[in-house]
Amino acid sequence: MPSEAESSANSAPATPPPNFWGNMPEEEYYTSQGVRNTKSYFETPNGKLFTQSFLPLDGEIKGTVYMSHGYGSDTSWMFQKICMSFSTWGYAVFAADLLGHGRSDGIRCYMGDMEKVAATSLAFFKHVRCSEPYKDLPAFLFGESMGGLVTLLMYFQSEADTWTGLMFSAPLFVIPEDMKPSKAHLFAYGLLFGLADTWAAMPDNKMVGKAIKDPEKLKIIASNPQRYTGKPRVGTMRELLRKTQYVQENFGRVTIPVFTAHGTADGVRASPMVFLSEVLKKSLA
Repeated sequence: MPSEAESSANSAPATPPPNFWGNMPEEEYYTSQGVRNTKSYFETPNGKLFTQSFLPLDGEIKGTVYMSHGYGSDTSWMFQKICMSFSTWGYAVFAADLLGHGRSDGIRCYMGDMEKVAATSLAFFKHVRCSEPYKDLPAFLFGESMGGLVTLLMYFQSEADTWTGLMFSAPLFVIPEDMKPSKAHLFAYGLLFGLADTWAAMPDNKMVGKAIKDPEKLKIIASNPQRYTGKPRVGTMRELLRKTQYVQENFGRVTIPVFTAHGTADGVRASPMVFLSEVLKKSLA
């Protein structure tokens, strides 16, 4: 029979590893993946951003990729896997925690002004894009989920020849009907003259669980110490509703190549694929 102390030790939850890949030291892990990682902070008029770069250890750099993560996430957990993949393909990769996310400044997961959020990340991306040795290389914007929406807003804020192409992974361009915030709730909170904008008071529809089906991946995502787990903020949902409608009405302004990847079982973001298919049909008509 195990002792009481042994039983308590066996029933105690395991301490989560410090990184999504486990306990291997960061520098050692990055080297094993063939990349060199740096971390820093970038000052902007809207606040300080936590930024990262992922550069290939060997070979010539063929281009640059500027990457934005999704809602409630950051650049220091599983999102790095995508960044490192591009780096091993020969690209210099730069990523920033969105304003209000991860280790960047701002109210946690408050996106009440998405144009401001986009402009803040864009300030860092353009700073790198225009610097040596990257200014003459092809440059791509990449956005995942809500980061796709922010990425498209960055494109609309940029000069015409700034970017070579746009890449999206399951972009949030359309909110499915069963995921849309209640108009009655938004109207009621609106009567408070903005006082409720930062309140974490909107229903939580468990978007991550509907978008990702792999249970092991969900466990890793849930263990992210930087991840926002509170209810959506009033201003965030209001702005998502407004800006998804805006990009639907303005997608025709995109004049550079676009690549979009999407999972067929994604229960949150299937609608954007229908939307993008319709856009493509119209452009080919």
